[in-house]
Amino acid sequence: MQKLRQLIRYFSGTEILLWCSSAALIVVSFLLFDRENYLTLTASLIGVTSLIFNAKGNPFGQLLMVIFSLLYGIISFGFSYYGEMITYLGMTMPMALFALISWLRNPYNGNRAEVSVNRIGRSESIFMVFLTVVVTIIFYFILKSFETANLLLSTLSVTTSFAAVYLTFRRCALFAAAYAMNDIVLIVLWILASLTDIRYISVIVCFCAFLVNDLYGFVSWRKMEKRQAAHRINEPGKLEK
Repeated sequence: MQKLRQLIRYFSGTEILLWCSSAALIVVSFLLFDRENYLTLTASLIGVTSLIFNAKGNPFGQLLMVIFSLLYGIISFGFSYYGEMITYLGMTMPMALFALISWLRNPYNGNRAEVSVNRIGRSESIFMVFLTVVVTIIFYFILKSFETANLLLSTLSVTTSFAAVYLTFRRCALFAAAYAMNDIVLIVLWILASLTDIRYISVIVCFCAFLVNDLYGFVSWRKMEKRQAAHRINEPGKLEK
């Protein structure tokens, strides 16, 4: 009970309200449109929980993202969204693991519950764009060979996902904005899926909740970035791994 109180105090009132409303929306949509695929419900709740921890810069969020990626890959396979399956199992999940290690290795002022925010320079930004284009082209032909449903949107999902996981690994606040763009692509993808099977409306609701949480995460990280930068003025010369 004491640990539960500590966990509640860890989050702000806004964050608690955001998580509760997101979880409630996911559960209600599941009861209305699905009632069968509990794997989707489980993945959605784990995913939205990971985002609220990520918004705090807590590495536990990346651990939950590894689990979510595995479950989401299985769900995507069920609808022949091989692009999503390959992206999450072959890219998002391992990159979330690398991000977990990176976040654990770079705590802010020794506090393992908050990662040290990083900024990438112009040269690295150009490198990231180049790498993203290369990955997109490669995945386009891979997905085409698998006869992936909604090929162009699935490829665009790869593009936004790769940018997001790269920025997450580099501990850059822009990762949440990249994930928000990915959420929009996924909302469209699953709207198309729901035209065939109404149960996938619950997945749409899931990514709508993800979109709101990722936007909040971006705002939260920008505030965290400014706060940490202000503190570093009094601690010059501190190196990051």
